[in-house]
Amino acid sequence: MSEMNTPKPDPDNRIAIGVTFGNANSSIAYVVDDKAEVIANEDGDRQIPTILSYVEGEEYYGQQAKNFLVRNPKNTVAYFRDFLGKDFKSIDPTHNHASAHPIEANGTVSFQVKDKAEEDAEPSTLSVAEISTRYIRRLVGSASDYIGKKVTSAVITIPTNFTDAQKSALTSACNDAGVEVLQLISEPVAAVLAYDARPEAVLADKMIVVADLGGTRSDVTVVASRGGLYTVLAAAHDYEFTGEALDKILVDHFAKEFMKKNPGIDPRENDRSLAKLKLEAESCKKALSIGANASFSVESLAQGIDFTSTLNRLRYETISRTVFEGFTRLVESVIKKAELDVLDIDEVILSGGASHTPRVASNLKNLFPESTNILAPSTTATAINPSELQVRGAALQANLIQGYEAEDINQSTHAAVTTVPHVTNAIGVVSVSPSGEEVFVPIIPTETAVPARRTVTVPAPKDGGDVLVKIVEGNTHIKVTKPEPKTQESSSKAAKVEDAEDSNEDSDASDEEEEEEEEKREKVWKIGTTLAEAAVRGVKKGGKVEVSITVNTDLSVVVTAKEAGTKNFVRGTLSG
Repeated sequence: MSEMNTPKPDPDNRIAIGVTFGNANSSIAYVVDDKAEVIANEDGDRQIPTILSYVEGEEYYGQQAKNFLVRNPKNTVAYFRDFLGKDFKSIDPTHNHASAHPIEANGTVSFQVKDKAEEDAEPSTLSVAEISTRYIRRLVGSASDYIGKKVTSAVITIPTNFTDAQKSALTSACNDAGVEVLQLISEPVAAVLAYDARPEAVLADKMIVVADLGGTRSDVTVVASRGGLYTVLAAAHDYEFTGEALDKILVDHFAKEFMKKNPGIDPRENDRSLAKLKLEAESCKKALSIGANASFSVESLAQGIDFTSTLNRLRYETISRTVFEGFTRLVESVIKKAELDVLDIDEVILSGGASHTPRVASNLKNLFPESTNILAPSTTATAINPSELQVRGAALQANLIQGYEAEDINQSTHAAVTTVPHVTNAIGVVSVSPSGEEVFVPIIPTETAVPARRTVTVPAPKDGGDVLVKIVEGNTHIKVTKPEPKTQESSSKAAKVEDAEDSNEDSDASDEEEEEEEEKREKVWKIGTTLAEAAVRGVKKGGKVEVSITVNTDLSVVVTAKEAGTKNFVRGTLSG
């Protein structure tokens, strides 16, 4: 893509939107009165399947194209986003078996489809970049129709594992579609932005797990939020426990139900029947996310036989248990990868289509302590629609930076995921509790990106005087309190309980005893290396001491301590 063809609109005339370009579904959003509005396309879809289909020279996209997977699979291109910027040998075409299959052409991933109206016309070979350009052009066209003005620019979300080649390919595809890419931001950070931008949001230092459970892949990320900057600490990408895995379980379940009534006829063995099964299974899954029961009905499923059945949520959760447990294990593994404990996590944000399922949030609620906020529709009344989180964050970011010159954006903004150095241990001061015990008060938390500056106020003795401030490193550890060993008396009591005639009382007593025996786990601060000591002399009665700590980009630490309201201070610098 040549530089001269790259769109560079005047900042005053920019119309910028947020775009989530997903492998299974995409969405678009625009900010109106400081609020991100998710835009529905001309068919009323807010979640727009990432699919293109060609029928007699006509191009269809979104849900209309998805419907053609049954009647026109060879000319329907689906699940192509992840192929951008990749070599043919490195791709996994598993999800393309029910649609146009990727081929290698001129060294790139391509698709062969009949996109011309003439019956005798040869099929066209379209690269994945061209397919992406056509799809993005349709997305932007829908946004332009909604806004009433031509969309010129966009902030686009990308997975955390997108390579530089993939980023470049996506940017080129957008440019070819006539769209200026203001910024590429990672999907988990876009989800966090959607929550942090709400008027009622209180920005605070916190550890966040973003579980993006999509159709063809699940991405779980641990993000440290520090002073408005976001740092990705760990991420995992899974292609086994996904929304499609839930669809497959439903497909197999209803296929077996069909075979019970029609022995010897397996609808999964016919491509057309299988496509019908998949479409209805997805609808059934969505219905069970909001209701206790769902119907499953397919006309002429196989050999002209109609099929109708029902499924309740309890049965659905039972047969899908392995996938739901896989989601939970994936979250646990990423927390462990970040060298953290579940007690370190302040928030869990559920994103992606599969996150609508109540069982997912319920399992995570059991995994984390009560203090961890699980942001999902089934657990939090004010939760944002998981399918719209990322695009809302992208739209808010687009609205924020659209007034800048392109050069200024490149120089003053970077990917919202910081790659700058960050502190590995918390830095704070030691205070003395009323009981005389030393207590660590964190000023700069762990994983804070640098440069960073924080200030804390330390009270002076009641009668005033000299104040010694000790600046130390600190880190958390999990304190485990084990139950007291049973005494002989308690053992005999337990034996009596076992011999009790009333089985209900016996059960209740045993439960209480088990609860007492559970070990307790809590996160506590541990005081580490002393970095510096600062003495502020002659503090007046009832006065306070302000301690400021600055960590520079070279990880050197500057400490300043002074009596509040005065200009007398002590200052020192520690090398990184």
